[in-house]
Amino acid sequence: MRCEAAPKLHLDDGFDLRPATAADAGKIAWWMAQPHIQRWWQQDWSVERWAQALDAQAAGEHSIPCLAALEDEDFGYLELYRVRRDRLAEFYACAEHDWGVHVAIGDTARVGRGIGRRLLRSVADALLRADPRCDRVVAEPDVRNTPSIRAFAAAGFDPAGELQLPEKTALLMVRTRTVEA
Repeated sequence: MRCEAAPKLHLDDGFDLRPATAADAGKIAWWMAQPHIQRWWQQDWSVERWAQALDAQAAGEHSIPCLAALEDEDFGYLELYRVRRDRLAEFYACAEHDWGVHVAIGDTARVGRGIGRRLLRSVADALLRADPRCDRVVAEPDVRNTPSIRAFAAAGFDPAGELQLPEKTALLMVRTRTVEA
């Protein structure tokens, strides 16, 4: 993973996280075409376009594309990124070492079962443990995406105000180091 200062993550609660590669493009493309994801991500791209996007992310210093697994079964796609290298930095007073997370639960059998909440808590805990300079992990779900906002809140993220991004009105959700795991 080339993303600057990418920490080695050890997830709790039975989750595994691995870098996504172009070989995962078919699975990710299928997930992104699912209505519960497509509405919010708007990235229901072809397998070829996903393969190119994953290769570009792996070669860059902006974000780390990952697959999440539980019980050795892939179920979700995540992007971890340094906020200061992302356009999100233009919309709130980010700290130099803030991490951001995007998450999509692709396996429809696992949607609505608390998996997202558990994964988000585990990822945030792991980022905060692995990077002592990081005091915040953030996300910016669409304000209309109630299930996502509930999952972030249940994972210990607090709302920190609305942000008007070019494509949506987002709710900045912030998980700090002071939250009990």
